[in-house]
Amino acid sequence: MRLLLIEDERELAAALSVALSKHGIVTDHTMHLADAFELTRQNAYDAILLDRRLPDGEGLTFIPKLRRAGIDTPIIVLTARNEPLERVEGLDFGADDYLGKPFLVEELMARVRAVLRRPPNLAEPDIVAGRMMIDPLHLNVTVDSTPLDLPRRELLVLVALAKRKDKTVLRSTLEAAVYNYEEEIQSNALDAHISRLRKRLLDANAGVAVHNIRGVGYLLKEE
Repeated sequence: MRLLLIEDERELAAALSVALSKHGIVTDHTMHLADAFELTRQNAYDAILLDRRLPDGEGLTFIPKLRRAGIDTPIIVLTARNEPLERVEGLDFGADDYLGKPFLVEELMARVRAVLRRPPNLAEPDIVAGRMMIDPLHLNVTVDSTPLDLPRRELLVLVALAKRKDKTVLRSTLEAAVYNYEEEIQSNALDAHISRLRKRLLDANAGVAVHNIRGVGYLLKEE
Protein backbone atom coordinates (compact mmCIF):
# COMPACT_ATOMS: atom_id res chain seq x y z
CA MET A 1 0.00 0.00 0.00
CA ARG A 2 1.22 3.51 -0.83
CA LEU A 3 -0.05 6.66 0.89
CA LEU A 4 0.54 10.36 0.32
CA LEU A 5 0.95 12.36 3.53
CA ILE A 6 0.46 16.14 3.24
CA GLU A 7 1.63 17.49 6.59
CA ASP A 8 3.74 20.52 7.59
CA GLU A 9 4.92 19.20 10.98
CA ARG A 10 8.16 17.46 10.03
CA GLU A 11 8.58 15.50 13.25
CA LEU A 12 5.01 14.21 13.13
CA ALA A 13 5.37 13.29 9.46
CA ALA A 14 8.62 11.41 10.11
CA ALA A 15 7.17 9.54 13.10
CA LEU A 16 4.00 8.68 11.19
CA SER A 17 5.97 7.42 8.17
CA VAL A 18 8.01 5.12 10.41
CA ALA A 19 4.89 3.85 12.21
CA LEU A 20 3.06 3.18 8.94
CA SER A 21 6.10 1.39 7.51
CA LYS A 22 5.66 -1.21 10.26
CA HIS A 23 2.29 -1.96 8.68
CA GLY A 24 3.94 -2.46 5.29
CA ILE A 25 2.94 0.98 3.99
CA VAL A 26 5.14 3.17 1.81
CA THR A 27 4.53 6.86 2.58
CA ASP A 28 5.41 9.81 0.37
CA HIS A 29 5.50 13.08 2.32
CA THR A 30 5.19 16.70 1.26
CA MET A 31 4.40 19.93 3.09
CA HIS A 32 2.91 21.79 0.14
CA LEU A 33 -0.34 21.45 -1.77
CA ALA A 34 1.28 22.31 -5.11
CA ASP A 35 3.82 19.51 -4.72
CA ALA A 36 1.08 17.15 -3.55
CA PHE A 37 -0.94 17.77 -6.70
CA GLU A 38 2.07 16.93 -8.89
CA LEU A 39 2.72 13.77 -6.89
CA THR A 40 -0.85 12.58 -7.40
CA ARG A 41 -0.40 13.00 -11.15
CA GLN A 42 2.86 11.01 -11.12
CA ASN A 43 1.93 8.20 -8.71
CA ALA A 44 -1.06 6.00 -7.90
CA TYR A 45 -1.89 6.27 -4.19
CA ASP A 46 -4.25 4.05 -2.21
CA ALA A 47 -5.19 6.94 0.08
CA ILE A 48 -4.19 10.51 0.94
CA LEU A 49 -3.68 11.85 4.48
CA LEU A 50 -4.28 15.60 4.45
CA ASP A 51 -3.57 18.28 7.08
CA ARG A 52 -5.58 21.51 6.98
CA ARG A 53 -3.07 24.18 7.96
CA LEU A 54 -0.36 24.12 5.32
CA PRO A 55 2.24 26.68 4.22
CA ASP A 56 0.55 27.33 0.88
CA GLY A 57 -3.08 27.28 1.94
CA GLU A 58 -6.09 25.56 3.48
CA GLY A 59 -5.80 21.81 2.97
CA LEU A 60 -9.50 21.35 2.26
CA THR A 61 -9.19 23.33 -1.00
CA PHE A 62 -7.02 20.47 -2.30
CA ILE A 63 -9.97 18.06 -2.33
CA PRO A 64 -12.18 19.68 -5.02
CA LYS A 65 -9.08 20.46 -7.11
CA LEU A 66 -8.14 16.78 -7.05
CA ARG A 67 -11.67 15.67 -7.91
CA ARG A 68 -11.86 18.10 -10.84
CA ALA A 69 -8.68 16.47 -12.16
CA GLY A 70 -10.47 13.13 -12.16
CA ILE A 71 -8.51 11.68 -9.22
CA ASP A 72 -10.83 9.84 -6.82
CA THR A 73 -8.25 8.62 -4.28
CA PRO A 74 -9.79 8.42 -0.78
CA ILE A 75 -8.80 11.36 1.45
CA ILE A 76 -8.60 11.32 5.24
CA VAL A 77 -8.18 14.74 6.85
CA LEU A 78 -5.79 14.71 9.83
CA THR A 79 -5.99 17.90 11.86
CA ALA A 80 -6.04 19.51 15.28
CA ARG A 81 -9.11 21.45 14.10
CA ASN A 82 -11.57 18.90 15.38
CA GLU A 83 -14.65 20.80 16.47
CA PRO A 84 -17.96 19.35 15.22
CA LEU A 85 -18.60 22.14 12.71
CA GLU A 86 -15.04 21.83 11.40
CA ARG A 87 -15.56 18.10 10.87
CA VAL A 88 -18.79 18.86 9.02
CA GLU A 89 -16.91 21.39 6.86
CA GLY A 90 -14.24 18.84 5.99
CA LEU A 91 -16.78 16.19 5.02
CA ASP A 92 -18.77 18.72 2.98
CA PHE A 93 -15.61 19.56 1.03
CA GLY A 94 -15.50 15.91 -0.01
CA ALA A 95 -13.19 14.26 2.52
CA ASP A 96 -13.84 10.54 2.97
CA ASP A 97 -13.02 10.69 6.68
CA TYR A 98 -11.85 13.17 9.31
CA LEU A 99 -9.51 12.27 12.19
CA GLY A 100 -8.57 14.68 14.95
CA LYS A 101 -5.05 14.95 16.37
CA PRO A 102 -3.66 13.36 18.43
CA PHE A 103 -4.64 9.88 17.27
CA LEU A 104 -3.44 6.30 17.50
CA VAL A 105 -1.80 4.79 14.42
CA GLU A 106 -4.05 1.76 14.93
CA GLU A 107 -7.13 3.97 14.58
CA LEU A 108 -5.70 5.59 11.46
CA MET A 109 -5.03 2.16 9.96
CA ALA A 110 -8.62 1.10 10.72
CA ARG A 111 -9.93 4.22 8.99
CA VAL A 112 -7.69 3.64 5.96
CA ARG A 113 -9.00 0.08 5.67
CA ALA A 114 -12.56 1.41 6.00
CA VAL A 115 -12.26 3.96 3.17
CA LEU A 116 -10.65 1.35 0.94
CA ARG A 117 -13.69 -0.88 1.42
CA ARG A 118 -15.98 1.79 0.00
CA PRO A 119 -16.87 1.95 -3.71
CA PRO A 120 -15.19 2.65 -6.06
CA ASN A 121 -12.15 1.66 -4.02
CA LEU A 122 -13.30 -1.77 -2.93
CA ALA A 123 -10.78 -3.84 -1.02
CA GLU A 124 -8.74 -5.97 -3.35
CA PRO A 125 -9.61 -9.67 -3.34
CA ASP A 126 -7.17 -12.23 -2.02
CA ILE A 127 -4.57 -13.37 -4.53
CA VAL A 128 -3.93 -17.06 -5.09
CA ALA A 129 -0.53 -17.96 -6.52
CA GLY A 130 0.85 -21.47 -6.33
CA ARG A 131 0.23 -22.67 -2.78
CA MET A 132 0.07 -19.12 -1.46
CA MET A 133 -2.90 -17.01 -0.42
CA ILE A 134 -2.13 -13.27 -0.21
CA ASP A 135 -4.35 -10.63 1.42
CA PRO A 136 -3.04 -7.43 -0.23
CA LEU A 137 -4.91 -5.06 2.09
CA HIS A 138 -3.72 -6.53 5.38
CA LEU A 139 -0.46 -7.86 3.91
CA ASN A 140 -0.97 -11.40 5.15
CA VAL A 141 0.60 -14.33 3.30
CA THR A 142 -0.05 -18.01 3.94
CA VAL A 143 1.27 -21.18 2.30
CA ASP A 144 -1.22 -24.04 2.69
CA SER A 145 -2.86 -22.01 5.49
CA THR A 146 0.46 -21.61 7.33
CA PRO A 147 1.54 -17.97 7.81
CA LEU A 148 4.63 -16.98 5.84
CA ASP A 149 6.60 -14.35 7.73
CA LEU A 150 8.46 -11.99 5.40
CA PRO A 151 10.41 -8.77 6.04
CA ARG A 152 8.44 -5.69 5.01
CA ARG A 153 10.26 -4.84 1.79
CA GLU A 154 10.27 -8.44 0.55
CA LEU A 155 6.56 -8.63 1.35
CA LEU A 156 5.85 -5.49 -0.69
CA VAL A 157 7.83 -6.91 -3.63
CA LEU A 158 5.86 -10.16 -3.43
CA VAL A 159 2.49 -8.38 -3.39
CA ALA A 160 3.48 -6.20 -6.37
CA LEU A 161 4.54 -9.29 -8.33
CA ALA A 162 1.51 -11.36 -7.29
CA LYS A 163 -0.92 -8.65 -8.42
CA ARG A 164 0.56 -9.07 -11.90
CA LYS A 165 1.16 -12.81 -11.80
CA ASP A 166 2.49 -14.24 -15.09
CA LYS A 167 3.26 -10.71 -16.32
CA THR A 168 6.59 -8.90 -16.37
CA VAL A 169 6.76 -6.15 -13.76
CA LEU A 170 9.17 -3.32 -14.49
CA ARG A 171 11.97 -2.61 -12.01
CA SER A 172 10.67 0.94 -11.66
CA THR A 173 7.21 -0.37 -10.70
CA LEU A 174 8.66 -2.64 -8.04
CA GLU A 175 10.86 0.11 -6.64
CA ALA A 176 7.84 2.43 -6.45
CA ALA A 177 5.97 -0.24 -4.48
CA VAL A 178 8.80 -0.55 -1.95
CA TYR A 179 10.40 2.88 -1.55
CA ASN A 180 9.01 6.38 -1.14
CA TYR A 181 10.19 9.08 -3.50
CA GLU A 182 12.54 10.66 -0.92
CA GLU A 183 14.54 7.48 -0.30
CA GLU A 184 17.84 6.92 -2.04
CA ILE A 185 17.72 3.52 -3.75
CA GLN A 186 20.99 1.61 -4.07
CA SER A 187 21.53 0.14 -7.53
CA ASN A 188 21.42 -3.48 -6.30
CA ALA A 189 18.84 -3.05 -3.51
CA LEU A 190 15.91 -4.50 -5.45
CA ASP A 191 17.99 -7.45 -6.65
CA ALA A 192 18.96 -8.20 -3.05
CA HIS A 193 15.30 -8.22 -1.97
CA ILE A 194 14.41 -10.50 -4.87
CA SER A 195 17.24 -12.90 -4.04
CA ARG A 196 16.14 -13.24 -0.42
CA LEU A 197 12.50 -13.54 -1.44
CA ARG A 198 13.30 -16.37 -3.85
CA LYS A 199 14.99 -18.33 -1.09
CA ARG A 200 12.12 -17.81 1.34
CA LEU A 201 9.56 -18.93 -1.26
CA LEU A 202 11.64 -22.01 -2.08
CA ASP A 203 12.12 -22.89 1.60
CA ALA A 204 8.36 -22.53 2.18
CA ASN A 205 7.54 -24.68 -0.86
CA ALA A 206 5.22 -21.89 -2.00
CA GLY A 207 4.77 -23.27 -5.52
CA VAL A 208 5.91 -20.07 -7.23
CA ALA A 209 9.20 -18.69 -8.49
CA VAL A 210 10.45 -15.21 -9.38
CA HIS A 211 12.02 -15.04 -12.84
CA ASN A 212 14.42 -12.35 -13.99
CA ILE A 213 13.51 -10.71 -17.30
CA ARG A 214 16.94 -9.35 -18.12
CA GLY A 215 17.10 -5.59 -18.47
CA VAL A 216 13.36 -5.19 -17.89
CA GLY A 217 12.13 -6.51 -14.55
CA TYR A 218 10.77 -9.62 -12.86
CA LEU A 219 7.91 -12.08 -13.26
CA LEU A 220 6.14 -14.29 -10.70
CA LYS A 221 5.12 -17.64 -12.12
CA GLU A 222 3.60 -20.79 -10.66
CA GLU A 223 5.92 -23.77 -10.73
